[in-house]
Amino acid sequence: MEQIKQFAPFILMFVVIYFFMIRPQQKKAKQEKTFESELKVGDRIITKSGIHGKIAELGEATVVIETMSGKLKMERSAISMEMSATLAKK
Repeated sequence: MEQIKQFAPFILMFVVIYFFMIRPQQKKAKQEKTFESELKVGDRIITKSGIHGKIAELGEATVVIETMSGKLKMERSAISMEMSATLAKK
């Protein structure tokens, strides 16, 4: 019983860290994966580096976007979910 009392603060600290740090990160990663899988040709997007464009071609891991200056090939993970969502609301 005494040993349980000694470890209780550590267990409590782990539970707090899990619910306030680990779980939200896992949830956000799942949302980003869903966003990447739902992309389709014609979607207007913004990359994480701030490039605006429209999806011209989709590959399994890459995407070709059409910008004002031409076409760019990049990874799907380079597309910003948050910035693209605000662009879609406009």
